[in-house]
Amino acid sequence: MDLKSNHTAPVLTDPAPLSKSRLGVHSNLLPYSPPGAFSSDLLLNIPWKKTGILDDVRASSWLDAMKASSPRHRKMMKDSNNELAPNDFDAAYRAWMLKYPSALTSFEQIIKCAKGKRIALFLDYDGTLSPIVDNPDCAFMSDAMRAVVKKVAKYFPTAVISGRSRDKVYEFVGLTELYYAGSHGMDIMGPVRQSILDDHTDNITSTDQQGKEVNLFQPAREFLPMIDEVFKSLVENTKEIKGVNIENNKFCVSVHYRNVDEKSWQTVAQCVDDIMKHYPRLRLTHGRKVLEVRPVINWDKGKAVMFLLESLGLSNCNDVLPIYVGDDRTDEDAFKVLREGNRGYGILVSAVPKESKAFYSLRDPSEVMEFLKSFVIWKQSSAL
Repeated sequence: MDLKSNHTAPVLTDPAPLSKSRLGVHSNLLPYSPPGAFSSDLLLNIPWKKTGILDDVRASSWLDAMKASSPRHRKMMKDSNNELAPNDFDAAYRAWMLKYPSALTSFEQIIKCAKGKRIALFLDYDGTLSPIVDNPDCAFMSDAMRAVVKKVAKYFPTAVISGRSRDKVYEFVGLTELYYAGSHGMDIMGPVRQSILDDHTDNITSTDQQGKEVNLFQPAREFLPMIDEVFKSLVENTKEIKGVNIENNKFCVSVHYRNVDEKSWQTVAQCVDDIMKHYPRLRLTHGRKVLEVRPVINWDKGKAVMFLLESLGLSNCNDVLPIYVGDDRTDEDAFKVLREGNRGYGILVSAVPKESKAFYSLRDPSEVMEFLKSFVIWKQSSAL
């Protein structure tokens, strides 16, 4: 298949050894980490600024970054006959679709490339399997979507990779047939393979809900006390801001400002900044009306995809076609891995034009469900 990429990005690593003075650890958090427990090749090489703002939010302004990650809804204009007519948005969206064609209308092309290959599906949760809602605790997937995902998992290895905690996303999905990766891939539950256990020191062998032996991979385990401390500080510092929601996703903390009046967004940003400047081992990323505090390690959803492929025995195989479906900035890491390695396809879920490393697009979770249904129908018909 022709998967040439025009996107390039360096892999960020930190070759320098760790030291207490270099890390600037707050509240004596370093002693809980046993010597050698934290792999230095997972560290990101990020400039150490006095402000402690460690993401691209720093390059512009907090407020601009928050607005940029929260696109406006499309607006319709009326023509001279007072009837709805397409506006500039529609023209821009049609042009955008030429670059990121619909995965539904391109399904035959995708299946053609999948001929003779084993398909592996990776799915984001919020905005992909469930709609974006005002209250993140109410982001329930429909019974129809759950039934389709269950059928897909019958035919293809299927994993959900979410920014939510692994326990939370499993609670939402409720399917034992899937593999789960929470906290942007920093908490992965997958099958046990001896090669994985030998190659990675951050593994724990456990049992799943059905009593089967599974592998838990948690490369940021030593950050747990720090993340918990930041969560408590954020809850305290933002308690006077109406509408803010602080979510502890185990290995990251999400600051939801979807229900905050836009006039108070700067206040939210300032509260986060006041805390972040004390934690140079943590960085800030932003998604759809959410700021996320994460460990400064070279690990993301893209690496989670590769780890799961390795766990499933599907890495370094020419007969495997991974497909990743997601809607947010954090999913771009997975799109990049699939595109740059000519490995598979990224599919962006978006109703507004935006730059992406994905190959295809879908408008919303309803189209995601139709896309997954198409795989089920294709697999069932090919088995006849």
